Amino acid sequence: MRHFISVGAQYYKGTFIMKYLVAIMLCFFFFPLLTKAEERAVKPNIVLIMADDLGYGDLSCYGSVNCQTPNLDRLAAKGMRFTDFHSSGTVCSPTRAGLLTGRYQQRAGIDGVVYADPQKNRHHGLQKNEVTLGQCLQAAGYRTGMFGKWHLGYQRQYNPTFRGFQKFVGYVSGNVDYFAHLDGTGVFDWWHNAKLNRSEQGYVTHLITDHAVDFIRQQKDEPFFIYIAHEAVHYPYQGPNDKPIRKEGVGDIKSAKRKDVTNAYREMNTEMDRGIGKVMSVLDELELTENTFVFFLSDNGANNKGSNGKLRGFKGSVWEGGHRVPGIAFWPGHIPAGSVCDETVISIDLMPTILELAQTTVPASHQLDGVSLINLLTKQQRLKPRKIFWDYRERYAVRQGSWKLVLNQNRQTPVELFDLQTDLSETNNLAKQNPEKVQQMKRALNLWKKEMNQTATSQPEKK
Repeated sequence: MRHFISVGAQYYKGTFIMKYLVAIMLCFFFFPLLTKAEERAVKPNIVLIMADDLGYGDLSCYGSVNCQTPNLDRLAAKGMRFTDFHSSGTVCSPTRAGLLTGRYQQRAGIDGVVYADPQKNRHHGLQKNEVTLGQCLQAAGYRTGMFGKWHLGYQRQYNPTFRGFQKFVGYVSGNVDYFAHLDGTGVFDWWHNAKLNRSEQGYVTHLITDHAVDFIRQQKDEPFFIYIAHEAVHYPYQGPNDKPIRKEGVGDIKSAKRKDVTNAYREMNTEMDRGIGKVMSVLDELELTENTFVFFLSDNGANNKGSNGKLRGFKGSVWEGGHRVPGIAFWPGHIPAGSVCDETVISIDLMPTILELAQTTVPASHQLDGVSLINLLTKQQRLKPRKIFWDYRERYAVRQGSWKLVLNQNRQTPVELFDLQTDLSETNNLAKQNPEKVQQMKRALNLWKKEMNQTATSQPEKK
């Protein structure tokens, strides 16, 4: 009996030890899987979509009568539509530099267009000391892809694959022929990662969409960040059924330009909207929608071929028409469906917002100029009061609350002060009635300019 008890005790002891060892082995086996699943549940996928030269009045959910954009309208209806959203620049390159660094483009070293013309600044680009959104998210475990327009450097060293994007398909210039894939100087400009790809043919808007959809399918089991930078609705004005208007080594051919720009513009906008619909459809198909944050914006206001609604000015202007643009945020279960936000927001706010979503940040020594919008998006909490600045070709604007100071945009009246709450179209100059306000905002602008000049990333000299 005593022997039986002893053997039994050893059996149960052995069984306990075996179960313990098995439990440890299972933990080691499943722990990485559980960690990855938990990480995926916590870290949302990020889809950042930028249109090119799309004006405040160019979407039907923003009042367009020329363009119908049902997919973007649906995105706004299920998410948040901003009425006071701004690009940090009034032209292409600066806004893109600000978007991907979270800093004023003046600080990031790209305060103007990076031109294709080698006689200008084709040698400039986003320098290596600038920390990009793609780099931060890649370090945080995201798969990163970019499709479309780069416009932050032509030389190979500036290629997106060296600036935080593991996959890149698109062009590095300001625009290409939608069919011939030639830039404005007639140089071929269609890349797969850091190599030119002459074999891929097709309408640029469709190609951008197709590659974006493929990337989502390939990365569906990992957290991903995808930057979709559409060419639409930027010149050259070509719909999906048009023909090339550029030849290699020549550039634009005037006789081939489409005459009915209004219809071409609408077709270009329609194809971009359809492409965004395909992106949202694949997220639904793969059951990724609930865990994906989507943001749509434009890089600046429309030129005179598009619509900025009731806003004054066009692309390149520091009046509202140059930088107040559509902004739509979507994140099911977190952002209230159908919400409208009148808070003043700028595109450099998107990087700190996305970094907070991804639970990561930039190095402590790297200053961000934007602020996170998470509490605004999910809790509708107001942002703290702040001043926002614009500077393009020595034309300046300062925003403080509803007040906006504009300098040097109008030769006849170089100092303009507007109350946007009552005068969104910037027609009633209140500068003479409010000299103290003008001086206070000028002082703030001068301090900002001084800081930007002292901290700006420098560009290389032309060789």
